[in-house]
Amino acid sequence: MPNYLAPGVYVQEVPSGARAIGQVNSSIAGFVGIAPDASAKVDETVVLDNWTQFVDTYVGTATGGTPLSNAVYGFFNNGGGRCYVVNIGANGTLLGTATHPTGLRNFEKVDDISIVAAPGYVDADSYAALLEHCEHPLRQDRVAILDGVEDWGPDVSALTRVATSGVPTKTGGAADAPSAPKGTSKTDDTELALGPPESPGGYAAFYVPWLVVLDPVSGLRVTQPPSGHIAGVWARVDSSRGVHKAPANEPIQGALDLRQRISRGEQEVLNPAGVNCIRYFPGEGIRVWGARTKAPEASEYRYVPVRRLTNMIKESIEDGTRWAVFEPNKDELWRSLRRDIGNFLTNVWHDGALFGTTPQQAFFVKCDAETNPPEVRDAGRVVTIIGLAPVKPAEFIVFKLMQSVDTTEIENLGA
Repeated sequence: MPNYLAPGVYVQEVPSGARAIGQVNSSIAGFVGIAPDASAKVDETVVLDNWTQFVDTYVGTATGGTPLSNAVYGFFNNGGGRCYVVNIGANGTLLGTATHPTGLRNFEKVDDISIVAAPGYVDADSYAALLEHCEHPLRQDRVAILDGVEDWGPDVSALTRVATSGVPTKTGGAADAPSAPKGTSKTDDTELALGPPESPGGYAAFYVPWLVVLDPVSGLRVTQPPSGHIAGVWARVDSSRGVHKAPANEPIQGALDLRQRISRGEQEVLNPAGVNCIRYFPGEGIRVWGARTKAPEASEYRYVPVRRLTNMIKESIEDGTRWAVFEPNKDELWRSLRRDIGNFLTNVWHDGALFGTTPQQAFFVKCDAETNPPEVRDAGRVVTIIGLAPVKPAEFIVFKLMQSVDTTEIENLGA
C-alpha cells in the first residue's frame, strides 16, 4: 500500500485486468510449386513481402515463368501483402517423403499462414494433399484454394475433371493455342463429378477457369491457374472490407481474358456443387462470381467468408488467451475468459461480421462451473463454449415485381 503522509487527494491508476484480444492476420498465403529457377532454395520456406523479392530469389537467369511465379505475382498484384513460398524443384512433390519432407509439410511449422495453394496441381493426389493439410486436427486454421484443369472443350463440365497427373509445366499453355500442361489433356483426365472431393469442414474452395495473363518473367501472354490471383483478391477484400465479406463480385487485376467463358446457365450447374466461377461481364470485366467452399450443400461452412471468419476468430482467441494456461482453474479465471472473449467478439460484431442487432443476439460465451465440472478441472482443462451467428453473403438477390393500376412496386427479397 502507498504511504500517504500529507492530507490531500491522491489518484492511483489501477489496471482493469482486461486483456485485449487482437484479430490475427487472415491474409497470409503459402504457395508451393516449381520456381522459374528450379534450383533456387529448393525445399526451403521463404517469406516474401513483394514481387521484387521473389524475382531476386527465384528467377535468376530464367527467361520464362511458371505457375508458381505467376501465382505469386497475381497475389501481390491483387492486394496480397505477405506470403511464404516453397520451391520443390523440378522433380519434387507436394509432400516429399517421410525422410525428406518438403512442400506442404514445410508449412506445418508456420502458424500464421491462412491461405494455401499449389498453383497448377490439379490431380487427385494433389487435391488430397491440400485437403489433408488444411483439415488436419492440429491445424484447421487455413483454407486451400484449388485450381481446376486447363481445358478448351465446349462442355463446361470438362473444367471440373480431375487430372491423372497435376505437375505443371514450365510456363503453362499459350494463350492463343490449345496446349495444356501435363495431366490436363482430355485423354489423360479421369472423370470425377464436379472437381475435387468434398471438404466436410469447408477448408477448400475450388475455382475455374484458368486466366489469360501476361507472364511477368517472359512478357508473353499465357494461360495460368487462378489460385494465386484469387488469394490476392481474398487479401484485398480482407483489408478493405473484412474477412466476413465474401471475396466475390471483385475484379481480378492482371487478367486479360479467360481460357473458357462460362455462361449463367452453365454456372447454375456448377455453383450448387461448390465450383466457383470466374466470369466476364461486358462493361465490368473479369470478376470472381462465386464464394462457396467444397463443404456439402447443407453445411454451415458452405460459404468462404463463414469458414474464414470462423478460422480468424478461433486463431485470435487461441493467441489472445494463452495467458490463461496454468492459471488457477476457478471462478476468477472463468470470469476473465468470459470478459476478454466477450469484448473481442463485441468488436467483431461492431465490424459487421456477426448477425444481430445486439451483441447478445450475435454471440454468447459460456465459461462457468457448468462447463467446468470437477472431472474437467481434474483433467487440467478449462472449457469455454462460444456460439456465433456469422453473416452470410447475399448470394441470390430476388426482386418481386408486381403490377398495379397506379404504380409498379418492387419488393426486394434479398436472400
